[in-house]
Amino acid sequence: MKLQPDKSNAPTINAYDRAWIEVNGVRHTQSLAVSSLPDLPPAAWATGHFEELCASDFSPWAQSGAELVLFGSGQTLRFAKPQWLQDLIMRGIGVETMDTAAACRTYNILASEGRKVVALLLIES
Repeated sequence: MKLQPDKSNAPTINAYDRAWIEVNGVRHTQSLAVSSLPDLPPAAWATGHFEELCASDFSPWAQSGAELVLFGSGQTLRFAKPQWLQDLIMRGIGVETMDTAAACRTYNILASEGRKVVALLLIES
């Protein structure tokens, strides 16, 4: 049996720390959205504080074509309020919450498998 590595054109999270995330060799120091969907490059996302998040930070991703949204909630695991996720849930988009480091690792695995995934990664200033 011949094994082939998974290939993906999706952005890859190369490294991360509590204050930054490196995507395709570019270091980001503010919260960002990373997507395996075509034509959606890594971009600034939301605020730098969990307490300031709201539904409008999550709602635009309901129309992205993603099958799964990973929410990296910062250094600690904190769950998004249900009303923040209502648009995603209504469209049948899966939502998983984990700390940002775990979301970075999970995103890379899912993107390498060709899954349509968006990671919303909170970097708290």
